[in-house]
Amino acid sequence: MTARFQRITPFLWFNDQAEQAAQRYVSLFENSRITHVARYTREVAQAAGRKEGDVMTVAFELDGQSFTAINGGPIFKLSEAFSLVVHCRSQQEIDHFWNGLIADGGAESQCGWLKDRYGLSWQIVPEELITLMTGPEQDKAARAMGAVMQMQKIDLEQIRKAAA
Repeated sequence: MTARFQRITPFLWFNDQAEQAAQRYVSLFENSRITHVARYTREVAQAAGRKEGDVMTVAFELDGQSFTAINGGPIFKLSEAFSLVVHCRSQQEIDHFWNGLIADGGAESQCGWLKDRYGLSWQIVPEELITLMTGPEQDKAARAMGAVMQMQKIDLEQIRKAAA
């Protein structure tokens, strides 16, 4: 048996907070860890305008999914055009991820979206909502989505009431 090979790995560009961001993310998700930290060598640091020994890339896993983050400088910025979706089984999970990702300077948005303090956009989505939205009862789905459109952090009880 061969090891699992992940063909596609999200690569996240940060100015200079890749390691801090990875540490925050792995602290929130089970089955998560930092797997490797690469530092700028003298030659690469000179070419990149960085200091020798600074963190260059951080490889990490969130719930078994591999990611890489780079301290690439201020040239590129993360935006809402890319987000990570976290599927949640309960209001407790929604609250855990929302509160953990919004902490220390994150920003709330609409419909379960937020941007963490490092600029990465996340969608905190209950599995129950996805089931409701893809189910056969479109009138319930429409009422549930109407409720979601009024929310920032998702409130499962309010969605259930709206759908009923």
